[in-house]
Amino acid sequence: MDGSFILSHVPDYLSGAWVTLRFGLYGVLCSLALGLVCCLLCYFRVPIFHWIAKGYIELARNTPLLVQLFFLYAGLPRVGIRFSAEACAVIGLTFLGGAYMSEAFRSGLESVDRAQVEAGACIGLTAGQNMRYVIFPQALATAIPALFANVIFLIKETSVFSVLAMMDLMNVADTLRTSGGRTVEVLFMLIVAYLLILLPVSLLATLVERRLRYAGFGDQHSV
Repeated sequence: MDGSFILSHVPDYLSGAWVTLRFGLYGVLCSLALGLVCCLLCYFRVPIFHWIAKGYIELARNTPLLVQLFFLYAGLPRVGIRFSAEACAVIGLTFLGGAYMSEAFRSGLESVDRAQVEAGACIGLTAGQNMRYVIFPQALATAIPALFANVIFLIKETSVFSVLAMMDLMNVADTLRTSGGRTVEVLFMLIVAYLLILLPVSLLATLVERRLRYAGFGDQHSV
């Protein structure tokens, strides 16, 4: 293990980590928004749209991100539609992540006892108020572990961004490995870099889950 090699290339890994984290964050935020919309379309069984949402979820969950990125980056230009590598990365991650986030939200909504919904209606809450004050807070508390698991999964999936010639962590590591031949040092730094990114997310997930449990969310006694 060559310590001087590691120290000399720390700036390269910091640059790659910034690309990974930045576009991973964009993808996660867009995935949450898309997932919530698709979940609500399915939950309320909005005519036509809930079938479209279901079809999208099945398509996204059953195709690899790598294939989706190739379709966006190399397939669409054949029909005159072109996106930058960065746009393809965000669109691809959102397309994949939205499906998983939707399923996490769905499991949370379905965990809310039907009696809670009926109780909200009995005290005069409208459907919107019932969703906002009774159903969604409990559903979100239940879905938190799955949502954070999806966040970690999506950030790890950014490792395939290297096929788009983006200088993310994986591309930086591969470039250093092929040019310097220091495979052990390169992979060691890659593992450390991903740990430094993902470990705080994992710790935050544990903290949020404990806070929600302590606050009494998700105990099915909100109404």
